[in-house]
Amino acid sequence: MSVSLHIDLEEIDQKMILRLDGRLDAATIPILERKINSLSDEKHNLIYLDFLRVDYLSSAGMRLLLSASKKLKTKKGALVIFSIGEEVMEIIKLAGFEKILLIFETEQDATQYTP
Repeated sequence: MSVSLHIDLEEIDQKMILRLDGRLDAATIPILERKINSLSDEKHNLIYLDFLRVDYLSSAGMRLLLSASKKLKTKKGALVIFSIGEEVMEIIKLAGFEKILLIFETEQDATQYTP
């Protein structure tokens, strides 16, 4: 079984949107972490994650979302997540992270958010 994560970066109206496709687990987290850190280092502190095609989220993935969110918040930015599927949302809710992370149903709702 192939474990993978593909990330497409799209910039729309100066908003950095990472379109994720695959699994967020211990094997793939470093890929997303490097991308978020790279954008943050380039002073992009408002980062949007499109979860439409994310089919699995592990505890390692949730830790990354939490740490990246905190890091961006200290830089007056935010990690904004949208289009989460039902199964992945269930995992987030079981951990109570829906109260901590910035989650929106649609891309339109998410991209209207400003910290």
